[in-house]
Amino acid sequence: MDFRFKNKKITGILSILPSKEIYFDNELEYYNFSESKATKLKLTMGYNKRRIFDKELCVSDICVQGMEYLLATGKLCKEDIDAMILVTQSQDYFLPPTCNLIQGRLGLGMDVLCMDIVQGCAGYILGLIQAFMLLEQQNINKVVLFNADILSRKVSRYDRQISPMLGDACSITIVEKSDAPCDILCNYNVDGGRAMSVNIPAGGWREPSTSQSAILEEDKDGNRRSRNDMVEDGSQIFNLIQLNVPKMIHHVLDAAGTSKSEIDYYMVHQPNRFMIQKLADKISVPRDRMPSNIVENYGNSSGVTIPVNIVHNLGSLLISGKKKLLLAGFGVGLAWGATILDIGNLDFCEMFEVSNEK
Repeated sequence: MDFRFKNKKITGILSILPSKEIYFDNELEYYNFSESKATKLKLTMGYNKRRIFDKELCVSDICVQGMEYLLATGKLCKEDIDAMILVTQSQDYFLPPTCNLIQGRLGLGMDVLCMDIVQGCAGYILGLIQAFMLLEQQNINKVVLFNADILSRKVSRYDRQISPMLGDACSITIVEKSDAPCDILCNYNVDGGRAMSVNIPAGGWREPSTSQSAILEEDKDGNRRSRNDMVEDGSQIFNLIQLNVPKMIHHVLDAAGTSKSEIDYYMVHQPNRFMIQKLADKISVPRDRMPSNIVENYGNSSGVTIPVNIVHNLGSLLISGKKKLLLAGFGVGLAWGATILDIGNLDFCEMFEVSNEK
């Protein structure tokens, strides 16, 4: 489905990262890789280091620390916040909603709209769409969009397929009404028939966690995981990126009346370096205009890789100037979405490290 918006803009992006780094080379004992295969994987997939939170730090803790930083430095005022959206797969509790906890801890007004969205790799795009829709309301002028995941705790350290690249991260994006005329095109799609291609079998209402669901079992590829751990069908994700995502990108370009050459950068979700480079080749754009260096520096933090990508690669450029970007997310759900918009002259576009303490 396509969505069109006018007079909306992003005014700031904060990427919030843990200080703790885990190096691929230091975890080889868990994966049983030969030295030659480990070297090849580092080069091809971008395995190097990733960031993870520990000591039971939860999503609300991370978001609150990021917000307190923005408030303390004058980059954001409590009184200006009309709505908050949290996109996460790592809720603090089954209930209450995590965004409500953030609102309470920050002491925001009771008329601030709070919303949780459970979504993964395409979640940042869905969060932007929801923020733009809220800004259609007369009384909403500034929306805080959180995107956060701490999925490293839901992956077996003996899973050679997922563990080497999965990281934790959070982002805070400020979305506001704009006085300057601007057009934004978004597109979002879901194939629920393939939703279980990425899943955590146990832990929800359908299959509660038990002592049995915590038992490690080995699959045909040598991965050891329990039913409490994430599992994915890598071939389904690769097919999504090679078939559905290029069609979507060409569609949004056509619908926006924009040529590929008019896009300064293609800032997309990064499952690993190999898949992103293949996507760039598939849609015939230079690899340097579709950066693929996030997993090797921070890990795959689901949809949060998009704002981390923007800040890491374009931070200073977006403070002093403006760029036309195509943002795209794809994966868990299966869901895939994209948007084309101009971003620039931001109030802030930076990284913030949080301590591993509540």
